[in-house]
Amino acid sequence: MSVAGCTVEISNGRARAEPVPASEWGRAMSDSTSAATGTEQTLRPHAETAFAAELAALAAADDRPRPARWRMSPWAVATYLLGGTLPDGTVVTPKYVGPRRIVEVAVTTLATDRALLLLGVPGTAKTWVSEHLAAAVSGDSTLLVQGTAGTPEEAIRYGWNYAQLLTHGPSRDALVPSPVMRAMAEGRIARVEELTRIPADVQDTLITILSEKTLPIPELGTETQAVRGFNLIATANDRDRGVNDLSSALRRRFNTVVLPLPATAEDEVDIVSRRVGQMGRGLDLPAAPQWADEIRRVVTVFRELRGGVTEDGRTKVKSPSGTLSTAEAISVVTNGLALAAHFGDGVLRAGDVAAGILGAVVRDPAADRLVWQEYLETVVRERDGWKDFYRACREVSV
Repeated sequence: MSVAGCTVEISNGRARAEPVPASEWGRAMSDSTSAATGTEQTLRPHAETAFAAELAALAAADDRPRPARWRMSPWAVATYLLGGTLPDGTVVTPKYVGPRRIVEVAVTTLATDRALLLLGVPGTAKTWVSEHLAAAVSGDSTLLVQGTAGTPEEAIRYGWNYAQLLTHGPSRDALVPSPVMRAMAEGRIARVEELTRIPADVQDTLITILSEKTLPIPELGTETQAVRGFNLIATANDRDRGVNDLSSALRRRFNTVVLPLPATAEDEVDIVSRRVGQMGRGLDLPAAPQWADEIRRVVTVFRELRGGVTEDGRTKVKSPSGTLSTAEAISVVTNGLALAAHFGDGVLRAGDVAAGILGAVVRDPAADRLVWQEYLETVVRERDGWKDFYRACREVSV
């Protein structure tokens, strides 16, 4: 066998390692990398790859004016997100289920000099929408800065290749551009995820970029100016408000669009069904024709606990500490589908989703467990057709 550039032979219980020639090692690594990066091997392709056919069909059918360096018109971008049928019969699947005006405002913002801030509670598809907006506008959703408490200023501005810097001093060759800097130079859309998690002083490095559309490089006595087509999409969630609030100066540079939770149970069931189907195909999980009933039950439980009242409005219930978002419902159903496929008969049943629901609801072991048990006994136990669900939840809750 080969490990770390060596061939290991086992003889008389002892291992003897011989170096593998560099050419063979390099060729093996190249073959492995090629196999792993094939589209069919990618666990989650970028939006511009996964929906390349739809994007190409939209661009071909799009005869409306396009802003500079946009791959398609604002109308076509909105159609890509919301779905529709093109004149040639091509069906564009919806990527976002929600009010059309929200998408139109978001797309229009990117065609102006204002940056876009997508705001909402966790699980309202902020990251999903930002990725698809960037894919449709620029054909590239990968110019991404992931915000964390440790995000440095270099992640937004630029860094340095220190080997080059020490050898040749400050130069363009030694400079390592950030995704934002690259987007400015190429006229593309940059994305900043979880903006409010980034320290305030690092956040404010965006002020000059968004107001002056330039990024000074004092070490070289020069700057990078944004070319037409550049803009920025940031996301933040309501639960992080107060962690690292945006300064008033920075907030003025954004047009804020609030993404709401799905308005109706039907909308939420539709979203969960679509995403579970997409994720299931990517994970080679079998399609389960009976999953609609279990998805509806998971969505119903989440919506009732989230809203503090039952579907019929007759019974008030306590809400747990978690958000119980649509994204969590998708995770619960996907995990249940995997359980059914690998440890069952492939049919999604109540027992496959019960443990996932318990994990999503009970975040605080003391308070949330009482909320969940009370909901089971006062609502689920009395609901017609839910006896199997009640028993499955009771089994994992003990």
